[in-house]
Amino acid sequence: MPDVQFPIQLVSRLSGLSVHVIRIWEQRYKVVEPHRTSGNRRLYTQQQIERLKLLREVTQAGHNISQVAQFSEDRLRKVVSESAAGNSGISGGASEASAPFLDECMVAIKAFDGLVLEDALKRAASALGTQGLLQRLVAPLSHLLGELWRDGSLMAAHEHFATSVLRVVLGNASKPFGLPAHAPNLVVATPAGQFHELGALLVTATAVSLGWRVTYLGTSLPAAEIAGAAQISKARAVALSLVYPEDDPHLAGELVSLRDVLPPEMALLAGGRAMPAYRNVLVGIGAVPVDNLTHLGAALDDLRTPRQTFTRQAATREDLAH
Repeated sequence: MPDVQFPIQLVSRLSGLSVHVIRIWEQRYKVVEPHRTSGNRRLYTQQQIERLKLLREVTQAGHNISQVAQFSEDRLRKVVSESAAGNSGISGGASEASAPFLDECMVAIKAFDGLVLEDALKRAASALGTQGLLQRLVAPLSHLLGELWRDGSLMAAHEHFATSVLRVVLGNASKPFGLPAHAPNLVVATPAGQFHELGALLVTATAVSLGWRVTYLGTSLPAAEIAGAAQISKARAVALSLVYPEDDPHLAGELVSLRDVLPPEMALLAGGRAMPAYRNVLVGIGAVPVDNLTHLGAALDDLRTPRQTFTRQAATREDLAH
């Protein structure tokens, strides 16, 4: 097998991918199949290295590795060419105005540089305004962080670091200024088993900017705790962030339980990257699935007047919980 000659450490340097990412992509997505020696040492061909380079470029352009892992080299080159022509960078949905800030944020996160990250976010807030910061920078950044963590390009430590910095920035954006006494209250949380906080922080900042008073509860709370806080605070609605995992066998039951113990007139909203996996459950219990921050804003506007009494759709609790 004369073509096989490159060990993984050299492949890492040549491809620009870390050894960790190469291994993860092999195991999860079968992007390449290296030859293994009798000592279980990986050896790669030049063609495999070129493929890894292409995959790196495609994912840096904002594409999910799970979607492109089985593309041919020709198709990968086409994607790279189209991305370059469209000036997509690694924006993953960010606008042309916010893409440079997104690039700066990603560089800072990868380097664990909090000062640079804070500076980029502050300049973005000045350039884009509050809603622009949330919808055109922080939301795409949150999505990109999740994708890179899931495909092994970033460590969990990177996501935790980014969340810690963004918590401060979003906390400042969430400070209510001059809210009237009659401003509606929104309870924001993640249900039991959902520990990713960034989506909930985004919901909080968005709601405050739209004139809502927010009671923020944090992550991984059981249904009874969320409902209790909602009733004590006389909330108009409860908003949940569902990010990961997408196949929690217990979450459907938690959602059903929460709807059961909330007052009938209190709305229940849910969004986040994992939300589509639970959409049928949400629709069945009369909750509002929220697809993005724009949709969230529209839903909150609709809820500024008291909601009609909730009526469960034709689905049994047993069906929804399984």
